[in-house]
Amino acid sequence: MADAALIDIIKQRGLRKLDQPIELASGAMSSDFVDVKVALCRWADLQVACRAIVQQVREAGIEFDAAGGMTMGADSLAVGIAAETSGQWFSVRKEPKKRGTKQQIEGTPLGPGNRVLLLEDATTTGGSTEKAYEVIRDTGAEVVAVATVIDRGDTARRRFEALGVPYFPALTYTDLGIDPVVPPG
Repeated sequence: MADAALIDIIKQRGLRKLDQPIELASGAMSSDFVDVKVALCRWADLQVACRAIVQQVREAGIEFDAAGGMTMGADSLAVGIAAETSGQWFSVRKEPKKRGTKQQIEGTPLGPGNRVLLLEDATTTGGSTEKAYEVIRDTGAEVVAVATVIDRGDTARRRFEALGVPYFPALTYTDLGIDPVVPPG
């Protein structure tokens, strides 16, 4: 069951109805813009989202050592969940850093034996999250679950089920009363 406080936060602070559709990262178009970063920019609101995610994952009996995902969408959630669980956080860069240590993952070093909760703020198809999944898997760490604040469509769940990874959206498009986003093609 969706968290009523989180629904209210997202609807009041992050959901905007636009006059013209805009293109989302997935390439899909939508007039419903869900800005999770704006909605959760206050600690009390971020805490509500992080607690909802942690509760879902723990109720499923899943344990994790570190939480994170693709930068920028997962960053605040990763730190918030680390604070909630006294755990660790990490952030995956889109490309490895071009100087210094040339890392692609910042924060907690990941490798064999690490159990990871992979995060995203808003998900349409799960494509960005799957890219982070591949980077994490290449370290030898295990992605034990994927979680998102809002699932905007019906594609991501199937994507992660195909990878054998449990998927936990804190909210879906139906919780917000908006139309699902259908990816192009």
